[in-house]
Amino acid sequence: MANKEYKSDVFSMLLQDKKRAMEIYNAINGTDYDDPELVEMTTLDDKSFSLTVRNDASFILDANLSLYEHQSTYCPNMPLRDLLYFASIIQKQIKAQKRDIYGGRILKIPVPHFVVFYNGKEDAPDQYDLRLSDAFEKETKNPEIELVCHVYNINNGKNVPLLSKCQTLREYMYFVDMVRKNNEISGNLEDAIEKAINQCMEENVLRDFLAQHREEVMHVMTLDYTFERRLEMQRAEAIEDGERIGKEEKLSEQIRKKIQKGKPLDQIADELEEVPETIRPLYEKIKQEMLQ
Repeated sequence: MANKEYKSDVFSMLLQDKKRAMEIYNAINGTDYDDPELVEMTTLDDKSFSLTVRNDASFILDANLSLYEHQSTYCPNMPLRDLLYFASIIQKQIKAQKRDIYGGRILKIPVPHFVVFYNGKEDAPDQYDLRLSDAFEKETKNPEIELVCHVYNINNGKNVPLLSKCQTLREYMYFVDMVRKNNEISGNLEDAIEKAINQCMEENVLRDFLAQHREEVMHVMTLDYTFERRLEMQRAEAIEDGERIGKEEKLSEQIRKKIQKGKPLDQIADELEEVPETIRPLYEKIKQEMLQ
């Protein structure tokens, strides 16, 4: 079986820079750290947690473990994913430091913070929370384990105070919007990305980053958009399937009631404004079920 190719998306690539990671941390938490060397990167190496294009970044700053993820589609399972991310990172730390979890001393671990930066096309509030307890099969008033994931909408016009404090998020979204606009105009994704890169560099938006990572940005943006488009198509197909099934169930119930009243196929078709031969298989199936 061939190995998958795993790449970081543009958001994660940006956060591999300690200075940018610290900048976003300061904007989210209202802090003013100014030494990038205080940042300890902890991004997972375990590919079992990632998609083809990984969209996550994690780091420790002043005993706080921040797990940041970028999402262009709504994902209600983020708290569960973050729980797995967090457990994996802590397990990796314990092994690396050769610490004994069975010993008599309590092992101190970083304070976790879970954040999603959303920039999808579907409308969403400026900020909202997702909770692990929402996924529990039984509702409980006092869950014995909870994880809260804070979601920030970073689209144009959303979370203006946050973006005004963070040049990296602001320029990242400018670049994303530029790709979207160019793609809507030309319909050619690769040309749209290349044009957006050129425009941003001319306007001094992520200039050094784009100059250094131009080819990789082209590649991962193409993969990211392809994956996003596939998700959109899957959702659309699911909606269509649901609508079709709903119509069939409604038609079945209408036919069943009319059969129970002793009405023949032609009369049922006429009353339902359907072609007799079209609904005949369903009519025969329902009659057969009623005889059993």
